[in-house]
Amino acid sequence: MMKTHNCYVPHEAEIIERVQETPDIFTWHLRFSDAEIAQHYRFRHGQFNMLYLYGVGEVAISVMSGDGENLWHTVRAVGRVTKAMMDLPVGSRIGVRGPFGSYWPLDIARGKDVVFVTAGLGCAPVMSSIRYVVEHRQDYGRLVIMQSVRHRHESLWEPQYEAWRALPNTQVLLTASRDQTRWPNWELGRVSVLLEKADYNKEECVVMMCGPDAMMRDTAMTLKGLGVTAANIYVSLERNMQCAVGHCGHCQLGGKFVCKDGPVFPWPEVEALMCVKEY
Repeated sequence: MMKTHNCYVPHEAEIIERVQETPDIFTWHLRFSDAEIAQHYRFRHGQFNMLYLYGVGEVAISVMSGDGENLWHTVRAVGRVTKAMMDLPVGSRIGVRGPFGSYWPLDIARGKDVVFVTAGLGCAPVMSSIRYVVEHRQDYGRLVIMQSVRHRHESLWEPQYEAWRALPNTQVLLTASRDQTRWPNWELGRVSVLLEKADYNKEECVVMMCGPDAMMRDTAMTLKGLGVTAANIYVSLERNMQCAVGHCGHCQLGGKFVCKDGPVFPWPEVEALMCVKEY
C-alpha cells in the first residue's frame, strides 16, 4: 500500500493523458505527484479508488490497470462530480484514495477455465483481470469473454476484444441488445444469447461478472442451471459508495457494506439479497 497510508486522505495525482471513449465516457491516465507514493501504490484486480475533484466531491471508480505512475480509470459522466471531471484537461490534478475493496479470485481460478460476463460499462472492472489472464495463459484453462452493450457504437475497446479473439484457447462473444443490424462477429440480443454459444468446462470454471443487477441475477441463475457451481460465480456490485470504509452506510446491502466487504462477492453471499426486487 501507500506510505503512511491514511484511507481518509486523498493523495494528489496528475492527469497525464485523457481519452474520450464515447460522448459521455472518458479514460484518464493518472500519475501520483509524490514519487514515493507512486512507487508503493499497488492494487488487486477488481478493487476501486475514490477519485476526488477538489471543491466538488469524490466518486468510486474501478481501477482499470496500472500502478502509481500509470494508473488508468474509465469514467461515465452521469452525475454532478463525474460531469465536472469530464471537463478537466490534461495537466489537471485530482485527489486519489485507495485502493479499496475485495478483488477477483484469480488465484482460485488457476488451472480452471475462466469466464468473464459483462454488460455496458461493466467491462471496466474486469479489464485488468482479462489482461492478467492473457499475460499468464499457461496458468489458466480456456478463456471465455462475453460482453453485452445496447448498441455496437457504445462498445469500448473493440480492437482489444478482436485481438483477444485471435488468441488460442480463447472465445470472445459480443452482442448488442437494441441494434437491428447484425454485424460480423456480433450477436443480437442480451447476454443470454451468448451463454448458449459459450464453450467452457462448466464443472471446472470460475465466472467473474459485472453489470446491471438484473443481468447478473438472471445470468447467475442460468449458469447454475447449466451446472456451474454457485461458489464459482463471482459478481462485482455497484452501489453508492461515498466513504469506501463502511462508515457512512450508503452502500449497505443487508448486513454487508459493498465498499468494504465487496465490491466482489461470491454469488452465494449475495444471492438472497440480489433476488429481492428493487433492493
